[in-house]
Amino acid sequence: MKLCRYGEPGQERPALIDQMGGLRSLADVIPDVSPEVLAPTRLAALAAIDPLSLPRVYPGQRLGLPVAGIGKYICIGLNYRDHAQEAGLPVPEEPIVFLKAITALSGPDDTIVAPVGATCLDWEAELAVIIGMRAKNIAVGEALDHVAGYCVANDVSERAFQMQSSQWDKGKGCDTFGPLGPWLVTRDEVPDPQDLDIWLEVNGRRMQAGNTRTMIFSVAEIVAYVSRYMTLMPGDVIATGTPPGVGMGMRPEPVYLQSGDVVELGIDGLGRQRQCVA
Repeated sequence: MKLCRYGEPGQERPALIDQMGGLRSLADVIPDVSPEVLAPTRLAALAAIDPLSLPRVYPGQRLGLPVAGIGKYICIGLNYRDHAQEAGLPVPEEPIVFLKAITALSGPDDTIVAPVGATCLDWEAELAVIIGMRAKNIAVGEALDHVAGYCVANDVSERAFQMQSSQWDKGKGCDTFGPLGPWLVTRDEVPDPQDLDIWLEVNGRRMQAGNTRTMIFSVAEIVAYVSRYMTLMPGDVIATGTPPGVGMGMRPEPVYLQSGDVVELGIDGLGRQRQCVA
């Protein structure tokens, strides 16, 4: 099942994607795609509905965040060995965890706005995990049971801000730096999160092409690891790292986003995003 939210910012309404790729309203079924809806029993009830019985939504609608009320946006850094190498940083021995500001979150096709003083605006296509059940000190073997689903994320970064100190958050949490979606694809439709192709293009040029099988730490390992240090709640998001091909790693010189550039990215089965840079 593919859940989403459509409409203008702050006025999004719940929906799902039918078998033909059309948008169907869930407004008469649930108030919103909220954290409470991500519980297994609630998702099962939604999955039992025939999408064709739901009202059709007029095409061309803006898609917002696939989940309302996200409480935490957690990121994992350098989770692909070849990305760590291109960044000139040591391959981590355990997951590198940092937080992205909730105010950075934006819809999958919303504009990326460069903050004042930005000079090194970069991209990172990532698999994002959306938590469906409270998780605290869980084992790796039970970690995926706590996942509601997956979606596409672009961990937009300002490298000059990021590298000014040992703390990355300043270069990661600017407004519009967290495009998420277009949909939340429930876990039952992603049998193996460690076998998903990821890609990203800038102005039609392929920059990133990777697969989650080359992660250093798997999705299950990441969820279990993070749950040791903070309680994961329904609706929390974990971005699991990016494969090689970011602008910072380009040779002989880095390549950074400029006003007017168009970024497109996607993951097999999880949809695609498209952002313009302003």
